[in-house]
Amino acid sequence: MSALEFVWTSTVITIVAFVLLYLLLNKYAFGPLFNIMEQRKRLVLGELEQAEANRKESAALLEEQRKAIEQARKEAQDIVEQTRKVSAKTAEDIVEAAKSEAARLKESAVQDIVNERNQAIAELRKQVGEMSVKIATKIIEKEVDSKSQDELIDKYLKEVGSR
Repeated sequence: MSALEFVWTSTVITIVAFVLLYLLLNKYAFGPLFNIMEQRKRLVLGELEQAEANRKESAALLEEQRKAIEQARKEAQDIVEQTRKVSAKTAEDIVEAAKSEAARLKESAVQDIVNERNQAIAELRKQVGEMSVKIATKIIEKEVDSKSQDELIDKYLKEVGSR
C-alpha cells in the first residue's frame, strides 16, 4: 500500500472514535464547562446591572444631597436676612425710645426749672414783703429824717441781698 491510499476501515474507526470522544467530552467536559461559562456570564451581567443600579442610585442620592444643601443655604441666607431686618428694627426702636425718653426728661427738667423759678420768685416776694413790713414798722417806730431813712433802707436791702 502506498502512503496515499485510502483505507476505509481506518477512516471509519477514526470517525467512530472521534464521535465517541466528542460525545464523551460533550457530556463530561463541554457541558459542565459551558455551564460554568454561562454561570460566569450571568454573574458578570448581574454585577454589571447591579453596578449600574448602584451608580444610578448614587447619582440620585448625590442630586438629592445637592438639593438639600442648596435648600439649607437658602434657608440660612433667609435666616441671616431676617436677623438683619430684626436687628435693624430693634436698633431703630431702641434709638426712638431713647429719643422719646430724652425728650420727656428734657421736658420734665424744663418744667422743674420753671417750677423752681416760680417758687424762688414767690419766696423772694414773700421775703421782700416781710422786709417791707419790717422797714415800714421800723420807720413808723422811729421817726427819722430822710438821711437816716435812706441809711435804714440800705441796711435792710443789704440784709435781703445777703440772704
